[in-house]
Amino acid sequence: MGGIRKFKHKRKFAKNRQETSESKDGVRGNYVDLVKESAGFEKYYKAQKIIPESEWDTFLEYMRRDLPTAFRISACNEKEAGILLDIVEGNFFKGLINPDDPEEQKKKPFCLPWYPKRLGWQVPISRKDIRRSETYFKLHNFLMSETDSGNISRQEVVSMIPPLVLDVQPHHKVLDMCAAPGSKTAQLIEMMHSQDKLPTGVVIANDIDNSRCYMLVHQAKRLNSPCTLITNHDASVMPNLFVSKADGDTEVLKYDRILCDVPCTGDGTLRKNADIWKKWNAVNGNNLHGVQLRIVKRAAELLTVGGRIVYSTCSLNPVENEAVMHRIIAESEGTLELQEISTSLPGLNHSPGISSWVLASKEIDVYTDFEQVPESITTQIRPHMFPPKPEDAGKFHLNRCIRVLPHHQDTGGFFIAVLKKLAPLPWESSKSADGSTADVAGETEKSKPNGHQPKRRRIQGYREDPFVFFKEGEPVWPIIKDFYETKPELPLDCLLTRCHVGKRKNIYFVSPEIRDIINKNQDKVKLINAGVKVFARCDNKNVNCCFRLAQEGLQSISQYIGDCRRVSICKSDLLSLLTVDDPKHPPETTTLDPATQQRLEAVSQGSCVLKYRGDDDLNMDLVGWRGTCSLRAYVSQPDCVHFLRLLGGDTSMFDKNKFKKEDEIKREPSEINPIIVKDDSSDEIDIKDEAMKEEVLTDGAGENEQMPADSTS
Repeated sequence: MGGIRKFKHKRKFAKNRQETSESKDGVRGNYVDLVKESAGFEKYYKAQKIIPESEWDTFLEYMRRDLPTAFRISACNEKEAGILLDIVEGNFFKGLINPDDPEEQKKKPFCLPWYPKRLGWQVPISRKDIRRSETYFKLHNFLMSETDSGNISRQEVVSMIPPLVLDVQPHHKVLDMCAAPGSKTAQLIEMMHSQDKLPTGVVIANDIDNSRCYMLVHQAKRLNSPCTLITNHDASVMPNLFVSKADGDTEVLKYDRILCDVPCTGDGTLRKNADIWKKWNAVNGNNLHGVQLRIVKRAAELLTVGGRIVYSTCSLNPVENEAVMHRIIAESEGTLELQEISTSLPGLNHSPGISSWVLASKEIDVYTDFEQVPESITTQIRPHMFPPKPEDAGKFHLNRCIRVLPHHQDTGGFFIAVLKKLAPLPWESSKSADGSTADVAGETEKSKPNGHQPKRRRIQGYREDPFVFFKEGEPVWPIIKDFYETKPELPLDCLLTRCHVGKRKNIYFVSPEIRDIINKNQDKVKLINAGVKVFARCDNKNVNCCFRLAQEGLQSISQYIGDCRRVSICKSDLLSLLTVDDPKHPPETTTLDPATQQRLEAVSQGSCVLKYRGDDDLNMDLVGWRGTCSLRAYVSQPDCVHFLRLLGGDTSMFDKNKFKKEDEIKREPSEINPIIVKDDSSDEIDIKDEAMKEEVLTDGAGENEQMPADSTS
C-alpha cells in the first residue's frame, strides 16, 4: 500500500506541474516564455540614474536577451596557449559562419579587446544554441574537452575582470574570500603561475559553504597548482592565519592581494538567471549591505599596507556597491583609497561610479535622506546607506569605480572597485598587527588570566581528513626514492598524505609556503584541500615500487626524477601511444622508433616519464608505463586529447556527435573520476559532494584506478 500511495503522489505532483505550466488558453508554456519584466526593477533603476535616459530602452532590450558564450585560454603555459589559440581560430572559427550572410556575421566570434594576449573570446550566441547547432557542436566539444584538462575556462565575460585588475604576481600572498564556484580563483592561480618556476606566493580560496568548497577543489585540480589552499569559513570573520618568520617566530599572515566577490542580489545576471525577474525586490539589496561591508572590512584588516583589494558584485544596485565603498572609506579615515582602473583595460566599455543614489522600500517608495524614512523600516534602511553630502563627495573618489552594463558590449552587469591600503586602519592596534593577541576568529582582545575565557569559534561542517607531512624515516619513502632516483633537492617535508594510519594510497606535493601555513593552522582553521597528487599506489608484483607517478602532479615533481626513469620519445611514437585503439593493449616496444627502443632497454618495468622535446619549442612531460614488452601513456582522456591537439594529431576518435546516433565511441574510463557538469558555464558546476570528498580528499581516492593492463606482459 505504501508503494501505491507513493506512486499516486508522484502522479498528482506531475499533474499539478503540468497544470501550472499551461497558459490560460490551455496551451502548454515553456521556460523561455517566462515574462522578462519587473515594474519595480524599472522604477528603481530609473530613479538611480545609472543608465542614461537615451540608453534605457537599449539596456532593457539587452537584459532580456540570452547571454552569449565566452571562454578564455589558460596562460599558465605560453607556448601551449599560443597553439590552442591557433587551433581555435584556424580549426573552429574559420568556416563557422557564412561571410556573405549579414545575419551570420552577427554570430562571428570575436576576441575581447581588453583581455591580455588575445586569450579571451566571446561567441555571440547562447550556450543552449551552441548545444543545439550541429555547426557549432565541434566547437562545443572542443571547449568541453579543453575545460576538463584545465586549458580553457568557460566563464562569463564580466567575471574575468576582477582578477585582471587585482594584478597578481607570482610572489604575492592572495586571498579569495568568497571564492566558490571558482572561475575567478582559477584565473588567480593562472596568474600566480605566469612564470616557469614554482611561485613563492600562495592562493587561498575560501568559501562559507562547505559543499561549494568542493567546486573550488574541482577548479584547483584542473590547474594542478601546489600553491593553492582551500578553506571553509565565514568571510566576514575570516580567521587570522599564522606563518613562520625568518627568525623562526610566528606572525599573522598579511595578504598582498584580496578578492572580495561578495554575496549580492545578482540582478546583473538576469540574462542567465531569468527567475530573478519575478523575484526582484529592492529590499534584498538593503539587507545585504551589512554583510558586504563586514566582508570588505575584514579584508582590509587582513591586507598588508600597500596591498590591494578588489571589491566586486554582479549587482547593479548602488546600495550594494558605491554605498559599501563610501562607508568603508569613511570608516578607514584616509587609510583606504579607491584606485583609478578605467585605463587598466583598454577597450572595455563601462560607466564610472556614481556619488548620488536613493534608497527605496519594498513598494519602491524612494528616499533621498534618512529623515524621510518611515520609522517602521528604519531597521532596514540605515543612515550610513545614503550617499555622501555633495560637498564631501569628491574626497571619496567614487567615480573611480566602474560599472559594466549589459548593452555596453553584450555582457552581464557587473561592478568593480579597487582599494589600496595606505596605512594601518584606525582600529588596528600594534599588538594585533603582529598577531600576538589575535585568536582563530581574528579577534584581538586578550583573555583575562583568571576571568571568563571567551569561547573559541566552533568550526562548522564536516571534519576534514588531516594533512600528514612526510618526515625523515617515512616508511614508504626509501622505496620511492630508490626506484625513481629522486634528487636530494626534492623537499621531503613538502610531501603529504591525508591519513595517519593504514596504507598510503596517494602522496601529494605542496609548495613550502603552503606547507608552513598548514602546519601552523590546521588544528585551528578548517582546511579543505591543498596540493597536487604526485604519486599513487599501484601494487604490482613485477615492479620494484608500489607507487606510480601521477600526471596531475608531474609538472611539479618532474625536475626531481632521476634519468633512470626518463625516456626521451619522438613525435611519431608519442602520437602512436596517444591514439592507440585499445588502451588495455598498448603498442609493443618493437613497433617504436629504434632510438626509443634503445632508450627503453635501460628502463625497468613500472612508471616512467615520457619526455618530448619538439623542434618548435613545444616541451611536454607525460606519465608512461613501461611493461615487459610494451609502452603506454598513463594519462586521462581529456589530457590525451589535449596532447594530441598540441602535436597536430587526429582527435576524431574521441569526438562525439549527438546529431548522429551511430557515433558512439567506447573508451576506457579516464584515470580521474569525472566531475558532473550541469551547465556550460564554469560558474555553474554541480558536484556530487560525497563523491568529491572521496575522490580528492581521502587517501582512498586512487583505490579504483585501473592497473596498467600490460604490467605483466
